Amino acid sequence: MIDLYYWSTPNGHKITLFLEEAAMPYRLIPVNIGRGEQFQPDFLKIAPNNRIPAIVDHAPADGGAPLPLFESGAILLYLADKSGRFLAPDLRGRNAALQWLFWQVGGLGPMAGQNHFFAQYAPEPMAYAIERYVKETGRLYGVLDKHLSDGREYIAGEYSIADMACYPWIVPHARQRQDLAQFPHLARWFAAIAARPATARAYAQARTVDNPPAMDEAAKKILFGQDASTVRRQGL
Repeated sequence: MIDLYYWSTPNGHKITLFLEEAAMPYRLIPVNIGRGEQFQPDFLKIAPNNRIPAIVDHAPADGGAPLPLFESGAILLYLADKSGRFLAPDLRGRNAALQWLFWQVGGLGPMAGQNHFFAQYAPEPMAYAIERYVKETGRLYGVLDKHLSDGREYIAGEYSIADMACYPWIVPHARQRQDLAQFPHLARWFAAIAARPATARAYAQARTVDNPPAMDEAAKKILFGQDASTVRRQGL
C-alpha cells in the first residue's frame, strides 16, 4: 500500500496519474497547502521541504521499514522501478524518458509556476515579469511541440513517466496565456493523454479534496510568504 500525501496541484496530479494507470493500491491523504497543513510535524518528517506530493511505501522491495519519499520526479522514478511500468527497461529507452522527466522538473514546472504567480497571484502587476515567464513558457511548449513533430505518440515513444510529469503542467495552458492551436503536435499529445481513462480517474481525485480550489488571501500569505525563518519555525 502506498500512502500519497496530496493536494490538487500539477505536481500532485503527476502521482495520481501514475497510481491510477498502474492500478497500484494507494491511500490518498489530503494536505491542504492553502491552510498550512504542510507544516505539520508528522508531514515534515516525510517531506522536509514542506511541499506535496510525498509518499510512504509500506511494502518496499527490500522488505524493510516503510519508505518515505518526497519530490514528484523522484517519486515517479521510484514507482516506475517498483512496478516495472512506464519506464523502458533498456538503456536508450529509459534515458529517453528520464531526460524529459528532468526537463519538466527543472524547466517546464518552475517556469510555468512563475508564470502562474506573476500573471495571477502577485499583489501588483509586473509587466516585465509576466512577459518574461509567459514567453519562456511558450518557448518550452515549442520545444515539446517540435519534439513531438516526428509522429511519435508520446514523449519517449511509449507512454511513460515523462508524459505523466509534463501533462499536468499543460492542463492550465489558458491560465498560462498559451494557445494550444499554435502547438499542433503538443495539442495532439495533450488530447491523447486527456482521453485515457486513468487520467479521468486521477483528476476526479482532485475534486474529492479541493472543489473548488481555494486561493484566498490567507492561502496566498501561506504559499507565497515563506523564507528561511519558515523552516526554522517548523516543528517548534
